[in-house]
Amino acid sequence: MAPKKNPLKLNPLQLKTLTLFQELARHPDMSSRNEETGEVVLSQLPRPHGDHFHVGHRVVLSRDATGLQNQSVWLALERKGLIRSGFPMALIMTKEGLEYDTGLRDVILHGSDH
Repeated sequence: MAPKKNPLKLNPLQLKTLTLFQELARHPDMSSRNEETGEVVLSQLPRPHGDHFHVGHRVVLSRDATGLQNQSVWLALERKGLIRSGFPMALIMTKEGLEYDTGLRDVILHGSDH
């Protein structure tokens, strides 16, 4: 039997925000990994310029990133064990949060030509 899609029943904004946190966790200039626990600290969140921002070579539209500044989204992700919140400055991605399949990576993260 295939694993259930979205078993924690995250809403669309929570899924988008978790996807962005996961992508930020892949970039060492925006995160630091605890090798013992597998958790990742995000202490630098991007600020959109115009209608988008960059994460590595990927581009994210600002409209897909409103959860980055939404305390309710952070608290919901924390309740579900996916992050530990230090809103609005930093967060820790748990192993569960890093591994959760949102299905949105290729939907909201776009390739960049600059």
